[in-house]
Amino acid sequence: MSILTQNKGLKAGPTGEFARTIGRLLTQDCLLCAAASEDNIVCEACAADLPQLQKPCCPRCALPTPNGEICGRCLVKPPNYEATFAAYRYDFPLDKLVQSFKYGHRLALGAYFGRQLVPVAANLVADVIIPLPLHPERLRERGFNQALELARPVSTALQLPIDATHCSRTRNTPAQANLPWRERVKNIRGAFFCSTDFTGKRVILVDDVMTTGASLDECARTLKLHGAAEITLLVVARALAKP
Repeated sequence: MSILTQNKGLKAGPTGEFARTIGRLLTQDCLLCAAASEDNIVCEACAADLPQLQKPCCPRCALPTPNGEICGRCLVKPPNYEATFAAYRYDFPLDKLVQSFKYGHRLALGAYFGRQLVPVAANLVADVIIPLPLHPERLRERGFNQALELARPVSTALQLPIDATHCSRTRNTPAQANLPWRERVKNIRGAFFCSTDFTGKRVILVDDVMTTGASLDECARTLKLHGAAEITLLVVARALAKP
């Protein structure tokens, strides 16, 4: 239902009819199946079919484990964050939606995915939300930080402030996507900088996709060096295949 027709205060008559007409005109088609989806960018049927994150999983990195215990990698080398929460598994067709959001400038998908993160984050206790920073050059190229767009609905729902200022990316590293795990870790080392003290702060660190987690872990490490007490990762999707 269009947002213009959701208001129960609309009365019959020219004004109400006009609003209903505009509401019908503003309905859109589902990006996946092209069926009419009213004011949703993904219809209910396609939303129900999006790949769900497999559970049980490691509470630290969200990779599947038999009984929900901490995985071997996190036991051997604990990450700089305490927990990871994801709304989906990074797989078809969700991957196409995420790519359309980031590279196709479909900002409505950012709002949509942000809303899907709200129930995932509902029970999190934190002081501040930090979107994973983009380097200024990458930000100019893309025109927006996808992590910030995802953080907005979560901030509103949890009534938590977003700090998109005091944690920055100071090194424009090569794209992580095509690098093996060890190279990703080396590539991202020292890429973030904090310009304020986060002592005692419980941080929700937001991004779109977690693959190896190298970028998120390095940002978390930087935040911990500046006093952050606890860091929880909140991502739209978790890639399960280890590179």
